[in-house]
Amino acid sequence: MSDVLNSVSDGLADTVELAGKSVVRIEGRRRLPSTGLVWSADGVIVTAHHSVERDDNLSVGLPNGDKVSATLAGRDPSTDLAVLRVDAKGLSAFKQADGAKLRVGHLVLALGRPGTNVLSTMGIVSALGNNWRSALGGDVDRYLQTDVAMLPGFSGGPLVDVSGALLGMNTSAMRDTSLTIPTATLARVVDTLLKHGKVRQGYLGIGAQPVRLPAALQEKLGQETGLLIASVEAGSPADQSGLVLGDTLVTLDSNKVRHMDDLAGLLTGDRVGASIPATIVRGGQVQDIKLTIGERA
Repeated sequence: MSDVLNSVSDGLADTVELAGKSVVRIEGRRRLPSTGLVWSADGVIVTAHHSVERDDNLSVGLPNGDKVSATLAGRDPSTDLAVLRVDAKGLSAFKQADGAKLRVGHLVLALGRPGTNVLSTMGIVSALGNNWRSALGGDVDRYLQTDVAMLPGFSGGPLVDVSGALLGMNTSAMRDTSLTIPTATLARVVDTLLKHGKVRQGYLGIGAQPVRLPAALQEKLGQETGLLIASVEAGSPADQSGLVLGDTLVTLDSNKVRHMDDLAGLLTGDRVGASIPATIVRGGQVQDIKLTIGERA
């Protein structure tokens, strides 16, 4: 039995050593540095948006102990991703795992480098699900939850399988649990940020809160709640589209809008500039209108 345990232990240590060659330290905030991962050997670094609190005076601590300056290529708060560029040779990019083979119960490792040395914690995949949207409307390809301990400075670091292949980027900013942004989402968002510097996001310019609809309207519309418009920014897309204080938004583009998360999930970049059908309740009467979606600055 001890031989088996020693073999497993040595294998995990080898995995950390291998994967650690692609884990870097990110110095982009006042307090404890965070972690990043080498996305490509030509100097593209991926980390967590929330841990990069400034746009300049950024630096990256490399696995060999060197520290180099970095530039911000772009950031996407909706998926908590930031992309940096560094001018450094000899970088080792992660091999990407086949996420389709991942199952609940598989062993995984979270790596961090908030200091000079790489750190690691181990856990299992505790939940897998379909694609979902963050509270800010970010499109995440897969729900991936683990029970790994997110030590201070681990955000932006990699989650790897037992062979050291990359499963995604860990973040503590999405929900009150250990979530991982999967590699499919990383690839899509990183490509967009490298090309455009940002991910387009829709914008209406309203303040709203969920409100329970009258029983007659619940039956007519097939939903219990809508979003009561509490404020409309002057000159905003909502203002120009005719939304007013006291309206209740119940659908957008034929999708029910019951909570702010529903609305955020519908304000996607592909809808920017489009005139979208919407249903509102105004003065107790159901009305169909058109809303033009602006772009969040």
